Amino acid sequence: MPKTKILIVDDELIMRESLGGWLERDGYEVHKAASGEEALELIRNIRFDVLLVDIKMNGMSGIDLLKEVKSSDPDAAVVMITAYGSISSSIEAMKLGAQDYLLKPFDPNELGVLIEKILESRAKTLENLYLRDQYRERTRFESMIGQSPRMQEIFNLIEDISPIDSTVLITGETGTGKGLAAKAIHTQSPRCEGPFMGINCGAIPEHLMESELFGYQKGAFTDAKENKKGKLELANGGTLFLDEIGEISMRMQIDLLRVLEDRVFYRVGGTQPIESDFRIIAATNMDIETAIKKGQFREDLYYRLNVISFKMPPLRERKEDIPLLAKQFLFRFSQEMNREVNRIDRDTMDEMMLYEWPGNIRELENAVERAVVVCKSDSIIPGDLPIFSPELREQPLSGTLMEVEKEHIRKTLDSNDWNISRSAKALGIDRSTLYSKIKKYGLSGNG
Repeated sequence: MPKTKILIVDDELIMRESLGGWLERDGYEVHKAASGEEALELIRNIRFDVLLVDIKMNGMSGIDLLKEVKSSDPDAAVVMITAYGSISSSIEAMKLGAQDYLLKPFDPNELGVLIEKILESRAKTLENLYLRDQYRERTRFESMIGQSPRMQEIFNLIEDISPIDSTVLITGETGTGKGLAAKAIHTQSPRCEGPFMGINCGAIPEHLMESELFGYQKGAFTDAKENKKGKLELANGGTLFLDEIGEISMRMQIDLLRVLEDRVFYRVGGTQPIESDFRIIAATNMDIETAIKKGQFREDLYYRLNVISFKMPPLRERKEDIPLLAKQFLFRFSQEMNREVNRIDRDTMDEMMLYEWPGNIRELENAVERAVVVCKSDSIIPGDLPIFSPELREQPLSGTLMEVEKEHIRKTLDSNDWNISRSAKALGIDRSTLYSKIKKYGLSGNG
């Protein structure tokens, strides 16, 4: 491990030598400079962990050196050395970013304690920065979390397509995070300063959809008391997110196709064409190609939307992310509800890893929220989760979660030739938990 490097800057030889001797005996690598100018030359070539700088020096003062150091390295740890009569200068130095100051005369122990305190503080700061960067590497975009290979592929894809202005179609089951992916594309794109306008096409009645998208003119219908901009107009300069695009009517599909081709539209009841510069991101949990074959979705609109497409993986295909997601939800709901629930019991996490989560991330989020509400201690146990409630366990095995779990474990064991280590890894649990499940369900290699 490299030694801690300390630079002593003082125009008095006796001070440089005495300070250097103390610090070298403590195991530090010490460098010395007789002036601020000499110190700057050293700093250009060597990265120092701590600088000890005398405030009163001939030529460049300690304060001026501090300003120079902080302008090039704001995180540099600088300790000012001062006499009693220069305390006001020390206070000024602290305001400029000095870590601390030492009053002459001082003893070696005082110096040693101060250096240790500074190094401990810097180590903690670096650790926090590392953890923050690690977290950012896992999340990378918006509230999306994932360390699984599938999610890393999605993150890389989002990074690649965000700068391009092409239309994007995101597919995937309900609750997989399609909306978060759309927002991530927007925030990583050159349009990030513009609006992100979302509309759930499956939640708006057909007779209102036209007004929501295109807006309307005053007097266009009975309740149109004033002009109203639609989502297409409001998204100017930004992104329009069309969620559940497969739910819009055939008539609206024709209108939307025309907008995508011309980027011009009319408000309901309006006669003036309106231009709007927006990027379209659409999402659906529907099999659009099947809908096209059934005559429920226009093929030409599909090709307009499907310039770039990707599928959000279901939670059962990215189980490595369950602990990360569950802990994030636990922290958030505990804070929001002011409850001291701070951990998830190991048995609970094992059960969560085995469960298939048909409702995906949304189901997991709701399950953790419910668990925080009903939890009787600081730790969530299986019974706190609705999917593992006691009443479910008391039912006969047929058709229950237990039967699903039993069958899933059996298939995993069979596919791995009953290799316990490989099977446990595939299930996302440890060997002891798998052994207890085998015993619980009476499973054997013979069926």
